[in-house]
Amino acid sequence: MSERAGDTAWTETAAETPEIQRRRGSIPDGPRSRRSRSPYTYRAYVPTPIAGRDFFTNGETTAAIAAAQQACTELNVDPPDALNLEALARQLLRAEAVASSRIEGLVLSHRRLARAFFTEGERNDTAAAVVANVTATERAIELAASARTITVETITEIHRTLFEMTRDEGIGGLIRQEQNWIGGSSSGPADADFVPPPPEFVRPALEDLATFFGRTDLAPVLQAAAGHAQFETIHPFLDGNGRVGRALIHVVLRRRGLTPYYVPPVSLVLAGRSDRYIHGLTDYRFGDENAWYLTFAEAVEAAADGAREFAGRVTALQQQWRKSSGDPRPQSGARKLIDVLPAHPVVNLRTVQEITGVSPEAARQAINRLEDAGVLRSVSVGRRNRAFESVGLFALLDAFERDMGPAGRVPLPSEH
Repeated sequence: MSERAGDTAWTETAAETPEIQRRRGSIPDGPRSRRSRSPYTYRAYVPTPIAGRDFFTNGETTAAIAAAQQACTELNVDPPDALNLEALARQLLRAEAVASSRIEGLVLSHRRLARAFFTEGERNDTAAAVVANVTATERAIELAASARTITVETITEIHRTLFEMTRDEGIGGLIRQEQNWIGGSSSGPADADFVPPPPEFVRPALEDLATFFGRTDLAPVLQAAAGHAQFETIHPFLDGNGRVGRALIHVVLRRRGLTPYYVPPVSLVLAGRSDRYIHGLTDYRFGDENAWYLTFAEAVEAAADGAREFAGRVTALQQQWRKSSGDPRPQSGARKLIDVLPAHPVVNLRTVQEITGVSPEAARQAINRLEDAGVLRSVSVGRRNRAFESVGLFALLDAFERDMGPAGRVPLPSEH
């Protein structure tokens, strides 16, 4: 879905209904076709408030929401037998952020992402954007856990974090003051697929949405589905709306207590069902809300079930690492490193000290032992950095994406 904001001069003519604003636009003089300079009329959608409205679901959707919530509960309350649950939580969150970025065309393998954390000054635009999305998703979940209420400022803070250290840092956290649109031509919204509300409606709509996020009378999955669709309809920023909107899914699920430890990588599933995802958001905007809620609930259930399967594979890989390295004793640096390696698949001497709490000499011995055992291999990261990457984990992440994500849009295997 492309997002556009142009230099078109906008004037309002009349409100057709409380939900649809009929607007007129014209393109300023410039090297464009005669047709593009002609005035035209377009329809901008202004969503109805949801802070206090009633929600109704049919029997099929109600059952799907219940199944999704049960799958999330099983993932979090009865977690998989992973050797280190913090490592599982971190990788699931990164899988979610990577998939959310990929929906927007930012394609980066997990291996390149892990290396990008070591090369802050040498990242290309895609790597910088995906690293920022990981950080923004982490920040969104931190805010969900710590903030007493979700406000418009909470939402703009997530957006600001999304663009930190990228070439578009200047737009981070800024609510748009001009019309944007999705699809169609870059010259104006006359033939756009969807036109969000005009700028003067954006902040009131965001304030209503923030109030909606404070409700506790709705099923968490239903609240996340409605809140995400409403945010995407408002489209309050010039760029990054999709990534912020998908981060808000986890804000709701975490605040409502459904996913206190592990995020189901729902963006990965939605990326693999992109047509249903886009159609579902359209259904929500134009009255068939149950179709969207059903699509969303099924994606959440699939993500939670897939996360449990992935956890089992990671556990098996960690057991293989322990066996290959001679089953290190529990308090040794090598054992401690194996326990946290899935959360930090690329390490150097300094990071091994930090994540295991051992001395520099013990960290060096742990790296040597795992390198000799084929658990780690030496790599060059950036221009001068020497690091070590885990053997086997990136292949598991690639397989996880191939199984659940979009066919044909997953990068080449990370091990190559």
